[in-house]
Amino acid sequence: MLRKIFVLIFTVCAVTSFSQVGSSLYDSYKNDGEFGVGIGLSHYFGDLNTRASIDRPKFSGGIYFIKQFNNYIGLKVAGDYAFLGYSDQYSKNETQVRRNLSFNSNVWELSLSGYFNFFRFIPGVTGYKFTPYLSLGVGVFSYDPYAYLNGTKYFLRPLGTEGQNSDSSKKQYGTMAVCIPFTVGVKYSITENVNIFAEIGYRFTTTDYLDDVSTTYAGPAAFVLTHTDGSQEVESPAYYLQDRSYETGTPIGIKGRQRGNSSQNDAYAIFHVGLSFNLSSYKCPTAGPSPEASPRKH
Repeated sequence: MLRKIFVLIFTVCAVTSFSQVGSSLYDSYKNDGEFGVGIGLSHYFGDLNTRASIDRPKFSGGIYFIKQFNNYIGLKVAGDYAFLGYSDQYSKNETQVRRNLSFNSNVWELSLSGYFNFFRFIPGVTGYKFTPYLSLGVGVFSYDPYAYLNGTKYFLRPLGTEGQNSDSSKKQYGTMAVCIPFTVGVKYSITENVNIFAEIGYRFTTTDYLDDVSTTYAGPAAFVLTHTDGSQEVESPAYYLQDRSYETGTPIGIKGRQRGNSSQNDAYAIFHVGLSFNLSSYKCPTAGPSPEASPRKH
């Protein structure tokens, strides 16, 4: 998949670079970049959504800045927020429904990407107001899955639901990971200064714990059901959150039994629509007049 993406980007760069020869000398308008803001939806894909169903979208928003090197190629810095979550109860797989796990997580992402316009984009100029585009880069994001038990919110990572707190061979996962954001979209300039856009981006990640599910059950013995706190006995939430199949029938969380699929990392997608604002300047033509150097037509 990644190889195909890189081949696509190389082809686009070659075509757009070639198309600039013979026309760049006549440009008096320079698109220095743009600042944009968008809102939309996000969706999670992973151990609780193994069939890549798109049936539980949640809120997302983001901002970005693009430094444009020419009318085709730029560098994009973006900050995005995505609220992710899913439940086994949405699955059509009977085993997953019995497993009965769920999670939510706030994801904050910062990324740097190469940015490519397919068409020559000159805001406000007839014939150059529209372009599809794509971007590919690298980012970092924070996440911290949580679930509810009897109406109380519990963050799952500190609980070590797969035995991380009781088995030294299981390393506790972090709250930050790396992602590879791949985005495709379209934009149209309403005026010289303002564009509208719509885009969808997919995030490959380096973690399988967006949902707190990855390997095997640690078994009930790995969790303390109760402990003495002075004279008061307190129930441990980890015991009830690591295996919630007791809510759907006989508990299935036997030690060593598969809880998730550790061979494939989790992922998420973001869809945004929004406005962007152009940063532009003008320069003196370096060649004689041409049709593109004539007065701007809106």
